[in-house]
Amino acid sequence: MAVTLEEAPWLGWILVKALMRFAFMVANNLVAISSYICYVIVLQPLRLLDSKRFWYIEGILYKWLLGMVASWGWYAGYTVMEWGEDIKAISKDEAVMLVNHQATGDVCTLMMCLQDKGLVVAQMMWLMDHIFKYTNFGIVSLIHGDFFIRQGKSHRDQQLLLLKKHLENNYRNRDRKWIVLFPEGGFLRKRRETSQAFAKKNNLPFLTHVTLPRIGATKIILSALVARQENGSPAGGDAKELDSRSKGLQWIIDTTIAYPKAEPIDIQTWILGYRKPVVTHVHYRIFPIKDIPLETDNLADWLYQRFIEKEDLLSHFYETGAFPPPKGREEAVSREMTLSNTWLFLIQSFAFLSGYMWYSIFQYFYHCLF
Repeated sequence: MAVTLEEAPWLGWILVKALMRFAFMVANNLVAISSYICYVIVLQPLRLLDSKRFWYIEGILYKWLLGMVASWGWYAGYTVMEWGEDIKAISKDEAVMLVNHQATGDVCTLMMCLQDKGLVVAQMMWLMDHIFKYTNFGIVSLIHGDFFIRQGKSHRDQQLLLLKKHLENNYRNRDRKWIVLFPEGGFLRKRRETSQAFAKKNNLPFLTHVTLPRIGATKIILSALVARQENGSPAGGDAKELDSRSKGLQWIIDTTIAYPKAEPIDIQTWILGYRKPVVTHVHYRIFPIKDIPLETDNLADWLYQRFIEKEDLLSHFYETGAFPPPKGREEAVSREMTLSNTWLFLIQSFAFLSGYMWYSIFQYFYHCLF
């Protein structure tokens, strides 16, 4: 499409702004990730003496790193509106977030909207596609203890065994509380056709806004982390008693991300900021673990039902611009999620000052040795 004279200045500004943002992101990554690695190396003696304190400090640094990623979208006008139940009430309990997956921007959206939920981000474990291991943030996720899962039938059984081992070795040892899981196993646009064919073959509902979830990773997580009572039933929280502190996994948070006009944000947009300001909507529903069936067939039915409900939630949102109200209420209430500009400035300043400090230290030792 040809560019008119009236549009040329605006497009020129978009290009200049994108280049400036990209340059800043590169510098931000260089100083922040390098400083994170240096701090972790220097703190290794503390890991031997007081592992819990070490992982607490590492978690705070990790939260700040994710806060920087959130700031890239925040300053581009990409904000979040939250709906449904208030997940701050369970921020100190163990929980699994089951999230629909449309684009790479889903991860950035979660990095933003969870920043104001206490220490959730610091104590969180992500399950993500193995390709993210080879991104600039991969080394940080490896140190933090996130799990990279390889997709495909040929890898499925092996990956589930590796996930089980990973949880046993890293989840409680590193004082993790929340796990983020995308049960669909891929982006909506890539899995929709396969999911619809599977649904038709197995007499399941035809879904367009989500795909049918895969069961394996969810089952492994529940099997490994749900505490059992003496009678073998899961010990978990009660929806009416959110201050419960039972040991083990207590909640499943059904999380639905919706973009206006069903046009998701990708990581390139988040970084370069060439798209106009967008409000992403995130809906939460909390389910106590004691109500979740752990047997494979029943768990599959339960998960399928949640994603069928996600389909209805998204259909309503795309038609009306809002999520439907919960049962017993006439209208749904939304909450605007905000980030503190002062806090964002402080963590960015800490990153660049840390980068300068480590550069000075290395430069000093270089001159001493050579």
